[in-house]
Amino acid sequence: MSDTSPTRPRASIADAGAPLPAPRGVYDVVVALFCSFLLISNIGATKLISVGPTWQPGGLALLPLIFDGGAILFPLTYIFGDVLAEVYGFGRARRAIVLGFAVAFAASLIFMIVDHSPPAPGWENQDAWHAVLGFVPRIVVASLAGYLIGQFLNAWVLVKIKARYGTRRLWIRLLGSTIVGELADTITFCTIAYAGLVPLSTLMNYTAVGYVYKVGVEAVLLPVTYRVIAAIRRREG
Repeated sequence: MSDTSPTRPRASIADAGAPLPAPRGVYDVVVALFCSFLLISNIGATKLISVGPTWQPGGLALLPLIFDGGAILFPLTYIFGDVLAEVYGFGRARRAIVLGFAVAFAASLIFMIVDHSPPAPGWENQDAWHAVLGFVPRIVVASLAGYLIGQFLNAWVLVKIKARYGTRRLWIRLLGSTIVGELADTITFCTIAYAGLVPLSTLMNYTAVGYVYKVGVEAVLLPVTYRVIAAIRRREG
């Protein structure tokens, strides 16, 4: 009996193993940097840094300035968040935010598992590991909650301002979204992580310094953000 089934083209081994064409845009690069800077900042945030002499007029700790190591790099995640929302819209920015949340949660979970695993004989760095990467559940919840609330507000405010006033005055969208997003992020993280553990004056100092610093970094880097957004728009066509 002859075979009457339709002839199907056979894919060669070379075709089956051929790589997919490289994506034309840079969305994946921006998301990778966004998630990487978030992870680095979360690790840096385990250390509190004090700068300046001691000055506590009336019991209010104005100096030294207190912030965590994550503040060095974390403001850049908001710049990348602005780029994502401005160029790609809220939907794709939300996708990056959720991905960053998942990666940060996975990293925190792995650190906890490693921290509670028994150290090998002769390995004497358990106390050092626990002090730096043994995130307590309170710090993990504070970091993830602050990040999620702040980044969503940042993207949402930027898109809303753009929808209402058009594409002009980009600096208003960038700074306005950062002011709202960073405020929610900083208050959420500092309150959940340290309320009741440090004196109120120290907590207020830590919160205020962190917020002003993060917004200030974005303001100073506005010219760079402008150029990055323009370059990505040209690349995306």
